[in-house]
Amino acid sequence: MLVSLFSLPNSTLGLVFGVIALLGCLIISIPITVFFLECAFAMLPVRKGFSARRPSAAVLVPAHNEALGIEPVLRGILADLAATDRLIVIADNCTDDTAELARAAGATVIERNDNERRGKGYALDCGLKSLRDNPPEVVIVMDADCLVQTGTLERIAATAFATGRPTQALYLLDPPSNPRPKDAVSALAFLVKNWVRPSGLHWLGMPGILTGTGMALPWSVIREASLASGNIVEDMQLSMDLAIAGHPALFCPGTKVLGQLPGQNSAAKTQRTRWEHGHLSTIKTQVPRLIRESLKQGRIDLFVIAMDLSVPPLSLLVMIWGALTVASVGVGFAVQVWLPAAILALEGSMIGVAILAAWIKFGRQQLPARTLLSVPFYLLWKIPLYVSYMVRPQTKWVRTERDAKPPQ
Repeated sequence: MLVSLFSLPNSTLGLVFGVIALLGCLIISIPITVFFLECAFAMLPVRKGFSARRPSAAVLVPAHNEALGIEPVLRGILADLAATDRLIVIADNCTDDTAELARAAGATVIERNDNERRGKGYALDCGLKSLRDNPPEVVIVMDADCLVQTGTLERIAATAFATGRPTQALYLLDPPSNPRPKDAVSALAFLVKNWVRPSGLHWLGMPGILTGTGMALPWSVIREASLASGNIVEDMQLSMDLAIAGHPALFCPGTKVLGQLPGQNSAAKTQRTRWEHGHLSTIKTQVPRLIRESLKQGRIDLFVIAMDLSVPPLSLLVMIWGALTVASVGVGFAVQVWLPAAILALEGSMIGVAILAAWIKFGRQQLPARTLLSVPFYLLWKIPLYVSYMVRPQTKWVRTERDAKPPQ
């Protein structure tokens, strides 16, 4: 068996096919190994966080037509703030009652109207400008459709203030009220991305990536940041910019910000398209940039962020692995070169073990075992999304439509 694995093909064409197959499996081994190691270290006991005094904080909530569900969100935020903290809602190009409801809930409201410059980045930039005359020690960013667990805002603000670094709370998505199988798989993929992998990096003492809501940033760090853009994944871009500037983000265990996956199929497709097209575009532009800066600045943390970012969305990673496995098995039968197929079998085992371990420790209570059986159907649902990226990648921010039922 070993002889057949490592033997060379007799023909030149066979050798070419064998080398191509081997290169493919070695390239995909990088994100698979990173994914496996992050999940493996997440299985270890949680490291303790920082303990520090509570700083003054201002919470910025960018909101575009969020009248349907913004009231319970603001109530939860206000319940977690000190008397000296501020809650500012940026009602961005709203055509509903978002501003009126936010004022009635007790928030300071800034109404912004600019049809040319739309998106969360522009709204946040507007909110930051409003703080310059009387800045807080820490700025917290919360999305208008996410509920916050008690104590989360205080903890991430204190951690950001104590370390002088951007700090990210755990951000999870619940399945919709009447979930389909693919909704449960989507929630599992989101859990792995936002909880399991950051937990592994946190255990290693390495930085993570901001996820857009439930993030606290020291004023000294965020005041000069460039936010005024229509970037569809502004949180990822902000993470990269701040990290290169010397302010890599921290993950803060023991916190939680909770959103909900959209129940409507069209809304789910819109949300996933924006996230994953933005993610893939960020991989393409920022991984080389991070590696260059890592070498230039002599910083291992930037290299770690580059490796973490190089892991594509989990569904795409599995699709690529599957396609390479089928091709490598074909090469094996055609030219009797089986080493690439053997390596890919090992890599597939690493993906499977990592996902199963992540589900057992982090997702078993919320997501039933049958969730794992729905993975193939979820992958089929995602294929058009990745095809559309190759044909016409999304570059403009598009708001995800909310479900009729507000968060509770």
